[in-house]
Order: sequence, then structure tokens, then C-alpha cells
Amino acid sequence: MDKIFIYDSVKKEKVLFEPIVENQAKIYVCGPTVYDDSHLGHARSAIAFDMLHRVLKANGLNVTMTKNFTDIDDKIIKKMNESSRSLEDITTQYINAYKADMHSLNILDNTLEPKATQNLEAMIEMINDLISKDIAYIIDDGVYFDVSKDNSYGNISKRASDENSIARVEVNTQKRNSSDFALWKFEKANDVSYEASFGKGRPGWHIECSAMIQKHLAYKDKDYQIDIHGGGADLLFPHHENEAAQTRCSSHKELAKYWMHNGFVTIDGEKMSKSLGNSFFLKDILKSYSGEVVRFYLLTAHYRTDFNFNEEDLISSKKRLDKYYRVKKRVYGSAASAANSEFKAKVLNALNDDINSSKAISIIDDMINNANDKLDKNPKDKNLKKELIANFEFINEILGICFNDAYEYFQFGINEDTKNKIEELINKRTEAKKQKDFATADSVRDELIALGISVMDTPNGVVWEKL
Repeated sequence: MDKIFIYDSVKKEKVLFEPIVENQAKIYVCGPTVYDDSHLGHARSAIAFDMLHRVLKANGLNVTMTKNFTDIDDKIIKKMNESSRSLEDITTQYINAYKADMHSLNILDNTLEPKATQNLEAMIEMINDLISKDIAYIIDDGVYFDVSKDNSYGNISKRASDENSIARVEVNTQKRNSSDFALWKFEKANDVSYEASFGKGRPGWHIECSAMIQKHLAYKDKDYQIDIHGGGADLLFPHHENEAAQTRCSSHKELAKYWMHNGFVTIDGEKMSKSLGNSFFLKDILKSYSGEVVRFYLLTAHYRTDFNFNEEDLISSKKRLDKYYRVKKRVYGSAASAANSEFKAKVLNALNDDINSSKAISIIDDMINNANDKLDKNPKDKNLKKELIANFEFINEILGICFNDAYEYFQFGINEDTKNKIEELINKRTEAKKQKDFATADSVRDELIALGISVMDTPNGVVWEKL
């Protein structure tokens, strides 16, 4: 394994990544609350930690990538009451939609995808343990965590309370401390509830991740339960702070050796949020742009920076990716040999430096420009073409882009009916050429051009793309 540096959100500096167990990496990333369709913020986080997954794999580590689904929550219950649909019906719909969106973005499959509702026993067990130690206590509306019992509370975020939140919400006078948070919420009217020894109700948000990490991932004989815990920057406090406290007080271990967080997505300068009404759903953008184009656009900025989304920059980014595919077209049909070792090393070195995708892409830009120059000078260089094909395979493996067929990439946005019509016309043209009926062949080509389609005869058959 080469040296890999990552930015630790707790230490607030880049540190050398040293796995707890040699050649292994256990990662837990906070996943979505499944009450609605995924938006650009979900895409940003998913791509950031997919890159971490890919880079660790490329360095020879066996990665256990875990992302949870929060499938019990106030927003889900609200949607149930408004729609008269079951919790499972709603959450299954949005889990499937999320997975489809992630597939469009070429996110690698997770090793584990635990759901909150399938891990209630582990949550109840952890809460009972905390109650037995008087670290958790019961009041009228639920079970709460006493933050004063954790001497290290605030070490993750360097904050001990959310003063803004406390100021906005009516203070619960039964709580021992204003910063104490709910581990379990007792049953209310029109609620979803589960049986527990300390009272019927449902889990708070923070306990889910601690319990699922302890159940599915935790090293039993190490100082840390997992290698890396990740999520959006907005989760650092209070969510990750509270998770760390629960785990520390229950298991006497630290939750994660490293903490990583991706930056926000803004739209024309505003932080993306439902309350502002500018939450950009992925399903809408994917109607006009392929998932690969969206992925590439988001990779052009470092994962820790805040990302200002606007369509003008997205279009410019697509043109940059188009250049890659034009080179891929120039070497179409060649077999892969081995990727250029110097090129691979440069890209991997960039990504080993805290997943510096923007630097990696600039290295690819240089490779593409040099490839065009070399192909202009010697368009029949078979060895060069084989190397370039291998380079593209490496780019796909490490960055998750350039995986499409060189011509299909330029066919995005054409519906199946139109594709079928195009194929029929191409077959008609091919047959006419066989019969040496060149007038008909030319007429069909003109018809295709009128549809906005360019047809090319190659040694590998007829290919086409949008003009």
C-alpha cells in the first residue's frame, strides 16, 4: 500500500491513513433518510465516499463500505399520515429510487446497507446498557443521554452544545442538561412505535448509527470500532458528536479512528435546503444530463470544498468530458494492453493526497491533449491505441468515469422509439449499399442528418451519434 493521506475533521489536518488491521478498511457513511427523492447533496456525499472506496481499493485494501438507511423518522411518519401509505411502502419506494440514482452516478455497491427498522434490538440493547450505567435516564417523553457523564463530549466537533437549536426549541425542564438528546421517543398519537423494556416508542436518530456500527462492523479487540466514519459537513455536530458519545460510554472504545466530511452543495450561492426551496432533485437533472456528466462535474472540485452548482458550469464540464470521449472514439475497437505506468502513478498520487480529484482530472486533461497530438502525427499507431484504451479502463476504475461506449455516450437523451427508428434507417442504408443502390443510401443518410444524427462507417461496423 502506498502512503495515503486524508483530512481528519477532528484533528483538522491531513494525516497518514494507517488502517486498524493491515490491508483492511472499515468505513461507515451516514446514508439518507428515505422520505423523499435524492438531491445534489446526496450525490456529493455519495461520490466523495465512493472515491475514497475506489482509492483504498486501488491501493490494495479490502474495503468494507457501509451506508445506512434511516427508515423511521418524523418526516417519514408525516408522509404516512398525509398519504395513508405504510412506512414500508414509502421507504421501499425511496430506497429503490436512491439506489437507481446512485447506479446512474456509477457508485460502487456498498458492502452493507443496514436499515434502522431492522436493527431495533441492537439499539434497545445499547440504550438499556446506558440506562444501567445512569448515563441515560427516563423522563415523560422518552429516554435521554446525559452529556455531562461523558468527559470527552465535544471532542469531535469542538462544540458542547447547539445554542441556536436550544434557543429555537422550548426547553424540556425535565432534562438534566439542555444539551441532553433523545435516545428513544415514547409513543404519541399517529406515531410508529416498537416495544422496548423501558417503554413503547421509537429510536432517536443518533442511536441508530452507533448501534448498527457496533453490531455489524466493530472490531472487538481494538481501541477503535471502525477505521473511518464519514458524512456531510452538517453532520459533524450534533449527529456525529452524539454518536461518538454513545459508543464511548457504552463500549469504552472510540467510534472511529478517522472522521471525514464532504462540503455543502449550494445553488447560485445558497446552501441547498428544503426550506429555501432550492433543493435540486437528481431525478430532474438526470432527465437532461447523464449521471456520468453529473459525477464528472462534482469531481472537478475537491470533496471538502463547498460546491456552487450552476448549469453553465455543468455544461462547460460536459464539454471537458466530451474531449475524453472524442479520444476514446479515435481508438474505438482497439484491444487494451497496459495503461501507461507514469500516467497511472501521477493520477494515483494525486488521489492518495486526500482524494484530490481536481488534480487527478487535470492530469487526465494533459494525457488527453498529448494523445490527440500523437494520434494526429501517427493515426495508425496500434500500440498507442492499446495503451489509451487501457488508460481509459484505469480512469473508470479509479474515478468512475469514461465507462460508456465511445459512441453511446453521445447518444444520451434520445428515447428508445427514436433509437429504434435510427437503427431501422441504418439497416436500410446498409442494405442499399450492399445492393449498390447509392442513391437510396445517400437519401437515408440525409434523413438521418435531418434527425440530428451523424453516421460513421468504421472497421467495427456502422456507429452513430447526435450531431
